[in-house]
Amino acid sequence: MAGSPPVMPPHGTAEQHSGTNNMFALSALTTLFFMWGFITCLNDILIPYLKAMFSLNYTQAMLIQFCFFGAYFVVSLPAGKLVAKLGFQRGIVTGLLVAALGCALFYPAAALAQYSLFLGALFVLASGITILQVSANPFVSILGSPKTASSRLTMTQAFNSLGTTVAPAFGSMLILSAGVTSQDGSEVQFSYLLLAGMLLALALVFALIKLPSVKHNEEQNTMTSRFAILHHKHLSLGAVALFLYVGGEVAIGSFLINYIGLENIAGLEEAHAAHLITYYWGGAMVGRFVGAAVMQKVNAANVLVFHALMGAILVLLAIFTNGALAMWSLLLVGLCNSIMFPTIFSLAINSLKAQTAQASGLLCLAIVGGAIVPLLQGMLADNIGLQASFVLPLLCFVYIAYYGFAGTTPQKFKRFDIQPEKL
Repeated sequence: MAGSPPVMPPHGTAEQHSGTNNMFALSALTTLFFMWGFITCLNDILIPYLKAMFSLNYTQAMLIQFCFFGAYFVVSLPAGKLVAKLGFQRGIVTGLLVAALGCALFYPAAALAQYSLFLGALFVLASGITILQVSANPFVSILGSPKTASSRLTMTQAFNSLGTTVAPAFGSMLILSAGVTSQDGSEVQFSYLLLAGMLLALALVFALIKLPSVKHNEEQNTMTSRFAILHHKHLSLGAVALFLYVGGEVAIGSFLINYIGLENIAGLEEAHAAHLITYYWGGAMVGRFVGAAVMQKVNAANVLVFHALMGAILVLLAIFTNGALAMWSLLLVGLCNSIMFPTIFSLAINSLKAQTAQASGLLCLAIVGGAIVPLLQGMLADNIGLQASFVLPLLCFVYIAYYGFAGTTPQKFKRFDIQPEKL
């Protein structure tokens, strides 16, 4: 998955801690990035499992991602208010407990064999992860010198990608090992109870350790200012690009197992196909490090255009070819995805100065693309076939390339140049 947005340094001050305490706290926070990357990617394993268990069509199966990523959109703002009242450390503990509850709800959902209960459990789980992101992100920027905040963020993002890389192997071993035609739900029960136990253990750790305290200054955020910020063209177009990127990345990951299982592609069983997803998410992890080095010397917008066009070409091959060429073309899209989230995010907030934090909140809402685009592709797959349905992620890459080529220059819409004081 895309991972967390770049950390915006919080207002206020933090207590000065020793290097040892900071290192321990940062290590503990890093496990959170790993866990929400792991859990998010596990949805790609859950989709073919529940699709077979309940005889779902592709549209119905994509409700898994709709409920999961829809929680980001619904819960983000309430989570912000909750964390403002509880504080960051208690917010982390609360998020872990809510996520653990969501995992535990998989047990009765499987026992009662109710798809709606699975969707409800996913929404609760994603709500907990949303609270975690709202709570944990600011700490990454304050655990040490501000000069090294970017390197700390890079490390935590790498562990998020590590979670998405190892999750398919875990899922194929514990969830898909018996195949998708003979399951009774016990595989899901065991796997998610194990995750619930891990989340509860983390909640206990974060309840006991001492993290730096952060004091925030209250900011005015009126409807007038929220509306006025949209006149920044590169921000508005960037929000659309981020929506389509997250949607396209999640959609491809969601359909990969079923795509690889097609007779004209590889005809692999789900458990074997799940192992190959590691290349999709692993490519994103490797590409993130390579891309970070490349963008030290190459303009970020140009790098974005290149990756988007390469992604579009690979998806075209996946649509119009067969066999190993088609399969590896789609798996290699992960390498193209690698730099897109942080690059689009940084280009969209460029030169916004005092409005940067507000713009970041707007961009976080664009993560709801992970709920909408997979559902739309599911509808296409049911009507024109799975392989042809990848035309939707193709269009997502085309728009992202357009944004990198023509939409990243900070400027205002000529017919939407609204001054807040005039509203």
